[in-house]
Amino acid sequence: QVQLVESGGGLVQAGGSLRLSCTASGRSFSYYALGWFRQAPGKERVFVAAIGRNGYSTYSGDSVKGRFTISRDNAKTTVYLQMNSLKPEDTAVYYCAARMSLWNQDNIDYWGQGTQVTVSS
Repeated sequence: QVQLVESGGGLVQAGGSLRLSCTASGRSFSYYALGWFRQAPGKERVFVAAIGRNGYSTYSGDSVKGRFTISRDNAKTTVYLQMNSLKPEDTAVYYCAARMSLWNQDNIDYWGQGTQVTVSS
């Protein structure tokens, strides 16, 4: 069992930056690929970014490429999402996700509770 707890959300002006963190409890953190999704009001949850178990492989959604960076620290059992050049359309609840072994955004094993990010224009 893995529990994921997100932090770092908040209110920021357009063009600003935020760094989200997701800390995991439980065993075998390094066995999991990790990712971030987001859900805006009235919309479906969508993939944002993911990172492989060793941190060498990363994947990003088209809407955030070049602006968001995912990273992980296995010693701290934490995954990060650095968000730069934020836009109002980035406003959403951001969810951390974990999947055993290889990343598959359609087959997630564990979810965090979410953290709100609001970007003002």
